[in-house]
Amino acid sequence: MGGGACSFSSPENHQMAKARPTSTPKRKSPRTPTLASLRRSIDRIDGQLIKLINERAKLALKAGRLKESDDRPIYAPAREEDVLGRVVAKNTGPLDDRCVRAVFRELISGSRSLEAHLKVAYLGPAFSYSHLAAIHRFGHSVELIPVANIATVFEEVNREHADFGLVPLENSTDGRVADTLDMFTRLPLRICGEVQMRIHHTLLACCPRSEVMEVYSKPQALSQCRNWLSKHLPSARTIEVTSTSTAAKLAKDKPGAAAIASLQAGIEYGLTPLAENIEDNAANLTRFAVIGDQGAERTGQDKSAIMFEIEHRPGALAEAMSVFKRNKVNMSWIESFPIPSQPNGAYMFFIEFDGHYEDAKIRRTINAVEKSSLRFEFLGSYPDSEPVG
Repeated sequence: MGGGACSFSSPENHQMAKARPTSTPKRKSPRTPTLASLRRSIDRIDGQLIKLINERAKLALKAGRLKESDDRPIYAPAREEDVLGRVVAKNTGPLDDRCVRAVFRELISGSRSLEAHLKVAYLGPAFSYSHLAAIHRFGHSVELIPVANIATVFEEVNREHADFGLVPLENSTDGRVADTLDMFTRLPLRICGEVQMRIHHTLLACCPRSEVMEVYSKPQALSQCRNWLSKHLPSARTIEVTSTSTAAKLAKDKPGAAAIASLQAGIEYGLTPLAENIEDNAANLTRFAVIGDQGAERTGQDKSAIMFEIEHRPGALAEAMSVFKRNKVNMSWIESFPIPSQPNGAYMFFIEFDGHYEDAKIRRTINAVEKSSLRFEFLGSYPDSEPVG
């Protein structure tokens, strides 16, 4: 071929040219957030949260007014337990369930305070385990009233000086709390809720452990830590006082003294934790009863409690117990204790069992036991709860 060079483009070459890669612009790497940008995002979310919190409170206030018009109680332990259970079930972290419960507990407490100003008596002083249990159940938006003993908690509620009381019912190490069961025989109050609280004891002092010569606490706390004390402080003298909070106060003011109390009590009194979780039983649990004069709605996961006196004759107790078997009712706790006002050896029986009074088989069981009793007290139905703390 003469002349100049001639270019020829076949269809294949045309396609190859089209397929030839072209240079692509570099992608920008994601910008690392700065502290300022993170804070702006947090502030924006806080604004959304406060709006939603108050919207929720307004709805709760409307619900409270409806309850008031229907003459229904303001405090509804079944509903509150249901709310806490549902939000914990939806929690995916990173906040743990205990934190989520605490946040919503205070939200519920604050919303409830818009409806009524509740007063709650408890076995004091402040930062005792009863105080911590009262906070777990009612939050901080109630008036918490510390009193000197269990009997006074009952009296405050019975005289309507307090709307509710909170008293220890049983401990997983030491068993029943006799003073509480005794008071149920004396005053017509009901159990309308419970708090199952994990009890973690802390050794607190203002001195090193090597200088501790005396350990103060209430008898139950000393008992629950006896093995730890004998191993780690064998020379220290143990001294019983009325409460763990009192022990913490004494340890603050006395050289060479330590207290067994809650970590929160140590913070309150400015003590140093020398050892934490010193209870001998790692599953140490105390169950507290919320007492009042109202019942609790059925949840489907409930307990009921009764007290009764029967004839002092062979087979009387077996006959009463057979009622539970016939109705297929599971008993979770039974206690017997003497009636102080009767010197003839009479006993009262305390029984707790699964189910709510609105359940047909529970009503049948209760009615049958009552008919065979010399004295009978229905102590209430209340929602089962999960351990906290």
